[in-house]
Amino acid sequence: MNPIELEWQHLKKNELAGKMFDDELDLAYSVIDGVQARRERGNYRTQRVKFHSSQNSLSFVT
Repeated sequence: MNPIELEWQHLKKNELAGKMFDDELDLAYSVIDGVQARRERGNYRTQRVKFHSSQNSLSFVT
């Protein structure tokens, strides 16, 4: 299993379980909030990556 799969498993089980989302944007914000909550509890360092669907490049935001 890839490390990201383990993190996604924890997010689904602990941060997103039992929640309903109106749309994909609502889900995306909940995932961001869940990652931030896990980061703060575990004293982790995270980095946000934005994917631009209309371009073939990535922007890294710290």
